[in-house]
Amino acid sequence: MCIRDSFCLTEPGSGSDAFALKTKAEKKGSEYVINGSKVYITNGGEANIFLIMANVDPSKGYKGITCFAVDAREHKGIRIGKREKKLGIRASSTVEVYFEDLVVPESCIVGDVGKGYKIAIEALNEGRIGIGAQMVGIAQGAMDKAMPYLFERKQFNTAVGDFQGMQFQYAQASMEIHAARLMVYNAARKKCHNEPFVEDAAMAKLFASQVAERTASKAIEWCGGIGFTREMGVERFYRDSKIGAIYEGTTNIQLHTLAKFVKDRYTK
Repeated sequence: MCIRDSFCLTEPGSGSDAFALKTKAEKKGSEYVINGSKVYITNGGEANIFLIMANVDPSKGYKGITCFAVDAREHKGIRIGKREKKLGIRASSTVEVYFEDLVVPESCIVGDVGKGYKIAIEALNEGRIGIGAQMVGIAQGAMDKAMPYLFERKQFNTAVGDFQGMQFQYAQASMEIHAARLMVYNAARKKCHNEPFVEDAAMAKLFASQVAERTASKAIEWCGGIGFTREMGVERFYRDSKIGAIYEGTTNIQLHTLAKFVKDRYTK
């Protein structure tokens, strides 16, 4: 049996303010009835397992948020809406998901009632390591795609890659990719050894996303006119890199997280 899951947190009115979500789970006997909607859900178009964040008691604010694991093959009431036409990351679907009188048993609750916010935070913190790795891959891919061309293409009887101005640029890019990769590895190492890793994950995700976008942009420039076309294939890396500054916590959210750690070190 093939299991394909999706993480359903984001809503039209709750992006960075994730816990302002409006999806509700009303308890009726030993069951819950879920109603609401989610947006920008990755793999939602192919998923059969949905991790749904819903509030069982809005009066408690974020402490009412509960996580439900629901198998769409067994429970009716999940409807897939619009499939987004995205700038990049087109290999995976990104869709709207609607919950319409979705009836689920208590056994679908992940962890404890009212602890969904903790599950969401932990998933996001860990996920930032994965996004950092993704961004390192995009940066490396852009460089690997562009670099051979720099020594095939000649101008003024000299390979483009042998001009000092170009050398400085790809040397800088190589250094930044290496630094981003080490930051991701370090965050992953800390997570695997049960050490505090949230700050490291935020740094890795933030820096790697910046490096990916910067490297992919430079790679297009290095290739000149053909880099701007789809024929070369470098432009895809640039399109794919942009999401790194947005999902799993925006650039400003990462900076906000890091600022709190810095302040704590100097005010205790």
